[in-house]
Amino acid sequence: MSVLRPSRAVLAGALLAALAAFTATPASAATPGSAGATPGSAGAVPARGSAHLGMGVLAHDGRQGTPSGIGAAATQTEGVDVSSHQGNVDWTGLWNSGVKWAYVKATEGTYYKNTYFTQQYNGSYNVGMIRGTYHFATPDTTSGATQANYFVDNGGGWSRDGKTLPGVLDIEWNPYGAACYGKTQSQMVAWIRDFVTTYKARTGRDAVIYTATSWWTQCTGNNGGFGATNPLWVARYATAVGTLPAGWPYYTMWQYTSTGPIVGDHNRFNGALDRVRALALG
Repeated sequence: MSVLRPSRAVLAGALLAALAAFTATPASAATPGSAGATPGSAGAVPARGSAHLGMGVLAHDGRQGTPSGIGAAATQTEGVDVSSHQGNVDWTGLWNSGVKWAYVKATEGTYYKNTYFTQQYNGSYNVGMIRGTYHFATPDTTSGATQANYFVDNGGGWSRDGKTLPGVLDIEWNPYGAACYGKTQSQMVAWIRDFVTTYKARTGRDAVIYTATSWWTQCTGNNGGFGATNPLWVARYATAVGTLPAGWPYYTMWQYTSTGPIVGDHNRFNGALDRVRALALG
């Protein structure tokens, strides 16, 4: 019986195919949420729950310098914001450096609670700071009302003790996908309204809105409907706060850097310490 031998061309083709299969990138490397996934922006997609106040500011707004001092034009009061990224915080060191108020991440979406919440929330209070909590919004996962309730039920409440600030809605670039969470501008405005209305019904306080002017313009159409009720905490890493979102004639707080001492995110309250206390008291 004769044996059919493959030609040299066939053998060469088979060898090239084998080499291509061996060196190809595994399909799992492109799966959303994996280390190599890059939907919507450069870099890996972070794990759900890891978002924090100002997470997208550097990537989208950049840094235009850091203020070197508060200056004499207006009295402002130094504050910080923290999340699980900071772990156990040196609150005594921050207090001694001049920090008098703090915000602690409590929740994200309806799926995450800050694992360092107790140390951060109680620790800031115990050294004498006026403190509050914030919620990182994910408008593509559940409704505004649902997330407001989750926030209040898991650290976002308020009490008139003079040391508890009203809760914050952290609404900014989506770290897990499309910047505006797949919502139209009108849908985003409705989602925010749903959250702040529910928060006030639960606590009696108007939530502070943390955002950046560029995100607010892109994702709400620069809506001016919240400035009369909700205090503004604006993000801008620059020598000046710059243009504010529509509807707010002034800011209440300004996150001015992500590279401050002891913890990175430092802020300025637009007023002296007695005005911080006034906000706490409502």
